[in-house]
Amino acid sequence: MKITSAEFELSAAELADCPKWALPEFAFIGRSNVGKSSLINLLAERNALAKVSDKPGKTKLINFFVVNRSWSLVDLPGYGYAEGSQRQRGEFTRLISDYLQGRRNLYYTFLLIDSRLPPQDIDLDFIRWLATLERPFGVIFTKIDKAGTAVRTATARAFTEAVAAEGGVVLRSFASSSRTKMGRGPILQQIQAVLTAQNRA
Repeated sequence: MKITSAEFELSAAELADCPKWALPEFAFIGRSNVGKSSLINLLAERNALAKVSDKPGKTKLINFFVVNRSWSLVDLPGYGYAEGSQRQRGEFTRLISDYLQGRRNLYYTFLLIDSRLPPQDIDLDFIRWLATLERPFGVIFTKIDKAGTAVRTATARAFTEAVAAEGGVVLRSFASSSRTKMGRGPILQQIQAVLTAQNRA
């Protein structure tokens, strides 16, 4: 897939604020500071399309980016960041839940996981919840340039085994590095495959 254009559209604080369009949407979500914005910039080949911050919890809204004038990358707020009031954290959770459950033109969700860390309960719980929605999703293990081959392989295996053992969920996984640009091709291929399948339906 060749990216010829990528532009910021708008930010939404509520499901009702999301764009009134029929564009296919591909959502990216993960724990705060897992590298969502960097990955979106990598996929679009735009250094500053999505704002990158070293401070966790920066993204508090749903951000929409139009690619090739035909589909959208969606940057969802991160989860699992403790700073902020309980009410604010509850609002982030509700916003994420409303979008992932209620957005009709959401075609696919990519859940980002830090490849350097062993399975965290919050990530496993989120995978289990995504599986209950019966909507397609995949896992992207990020920052693989910062983890040795043995570490990232063990992380991917541990996640796959943990989820399969409990609910029989088969994870489709990818690996990425915003620094080395590894993973861009396979992720875009997955997006293209989903678009092609929907067009044939």
